[in-house]
Amino acid sequence: MELKKQATKGALWAFVEQLSTQLIAFGVNLVLARLLMPEDFGTIALFNVVMSIATVLINGGLASSLIRTQNADDRDFSTVFWFNVMVSIFLYCLIFIFTPWIADFYNKPVLKELIRVYTIILVIDSFVAVQGVRFEKELNFKMIFRIRLPSIVIGGISGILFALYGFGVWSLVYAAIIKNVISTLYYWFSSNWRPSFIFDKSRFKYHFAFGARMTFSSLLNVMFDSIYPIIIGKKFSSVELGYYDRADALKQLPINNIASTLSRVSFPLFAQISHDNLRLKKSYREILKIVIFAISPIIAMMILEAVPLIRFLLTEKWLPAAPYFQILALSGLLYPIHAYNLNILQVKGRSDLFLRLEIIKKVIIIIVVIIVAPMGMYGLVWGQVALSVIALFINTYYTGAFLNYNIFEQLKDLCPSILVSALVGFFLWLLDKNILYNKQDIIRLVIITSLYLIIYLGITYVLKFKELILIKNLISKR
Repeated sequence: MELKKQATKGALWAFVEQLSTQLIAFGVNLVLARLLMPEDFGTIALFNVVMSIATVLINGGLASSLIRTQNADDRDFSTVFWFNVMVSIFLYCLIFIFTPWIADFYNKPVLKELIRVYTIILVIDSFVAVQGVRFEKELNFKMIFRIRLPSIVIGGISGILFALYGFGVWSLVYAAIIKNVISTLYYWFSSNWRPSFIFDKSRFKYHFAFGARMTFSSLLNVMFDSIYPIIIGKKFSSVELGYYDRADALKQLPINNIASTLSRVSFPLFAQISHDNLRLKKSYREILKIVIFAISPIIAMMILEAVPLIRFLLTEKWLPAAPYFQILALSGLLYPIHAYNLNILQVKGRSDLFLRLEIIKKVIIIIVVIIVAPMGMYGLVWGQVALSVIALFINTYYTGAFLNYNIFEQLKDLCPSILVSALVGFFLWLLDKNILYNKQDIIRLVIITSLYLIIYLGITYVLKFKELILIKNLISKR
């Protein structure tokens, strides 16, 4: 019972932290999107590929190992801390040397200086990775909320001021650096832990044995996720990449706030009950049903309201992003199922199986990308939907074996929420197409959203969906 209360409290604070920081960041990006051009966001997306790869290498999968290690002590934390710092400095020097080649590849000379300045963040972040892990391990998301909120606010305001004074794409760079510096300072002042001058080789080998496979898996993920920005940036243009990048960012908002929040809480929670398959399966099913119940109507509304939503939030110049947004939203529906199934492998300590699945999926990605790339932008984006469906069968394979909960049982649990969401969405699409199409964007958004929520909640209440009871119990136990 104490564990459930701790997890519930952690989930609520994680949701508050995720929601508030994402909304503030989203609001800042809305302002910046109105002040800057799609090409500016596309340029940033080009070298975010480099940042993502470097971040994975610095973390080394050791963070996951620290979380799953139940009796981790100062020797563990200090060893991982110094590893992170040393690797971040090495990678920054490496990136500094190779930036001219990256700039030449995209035929964008400005990338040379942008990357060299922006990637300073790698070194800054390496000094707080362990502090963040300690808070997550303790399910202390309240403290993480107190740290991240002011850093995002200060960084966002700085970025807007830089944009107003004509700094262009550099506004995004300076905003990110300021945010991370503030966040680092807050983490150090908020945590009582300080690294000791210890590097324990035996502890490092222990964490690295698990983390190496996780690192390689994450590295594969990042590299293959980056295929799209690389192809779009090289084959099409920074402008087209800017549309894709903003569409993807807008899609991620609800997914990050719901699925990722529960994923952050579920991993340490699952780790504590990993020895008890019955409890693990029960907790897993409940979290998965709750998140799909919440996400499926939101994604349906995103698809339905894409054009008025983007025009209202980002202005007319971003409308070419609307079709990408609709397709990407569809692919995002399955994200929670992927994430939680892979969480099970991590808490079971089966990073070897995790890596095996990632390699299989990457081979499939190469095949799909080769097929869809000649079809243009829409072919590439629809390819993501196909990949998400294929990955569902792959990611659920071992969970079915460990917990006796295969893909068909999972879909049986989740299909009612998805089906009701789709039916309500279809009804309101007809309403919008025939009656509301000529109304102002804000009126369309308010009417469709209100009707959708009323109808969806009404139907699920009448049909006595168990998810409503689970959510009620979750709230009542906070």
